[in-house]
Amino acid sequence: MLQVELMTHSAEETMAKSEALGKLMEGGEVLLLEGDLGAGKTTFTKGLAKGLEVKRNVNSPTFTIIKEYQGRLPLYHMDVYRLADSEEDLGFDDYFEGEGVTVVEWAHLIEEFLPSERLEIYIYHHGDNERKIVLTPKGERYEAICKELME
Repeated sequence: MLQVELMTHSAEETMAKSEALGKLMEGGEVLLLEGDLGAGKTTFTKGLAKGLEVKRNVNSPTFTIIKEYQGRLPLYHMDVYRLADSEEDLGFDDYFEGEGVTVVEWAHLIEEFLPSERLEIYIYHHGDNERKIVLTPKGERYEAICKELME
């Protein structure tokens, strides 16, 4: 199975890597973001948004669960941490099967609602400012995206 590992040494470098990923998005992608608190999930999403030409400031949707941003493609940013004990389906399929790019933080908490084809992204602390970012594609479309990102 293809897996891509990236090392970054600052928040700016993390954003640059995710911006490059955002530029590869064509619509309909689902990206799952996992990592400890403060690992850089929102920082990663900010870079991705820049690659999607989103002009608004992106911040964590912790209290609203889903935030929508308009750019070259719509960006749907979800933080499902607060849904840990909920069985409620908030219409996830509308996002996962839509024309935009969906980013889900803490995605393991809604595993039963997730599409089988997706890009799983794990961000690990690797020192004060360093991050190890591991991308695991699930499906041919996401494998192609990862290969293109590495070129």
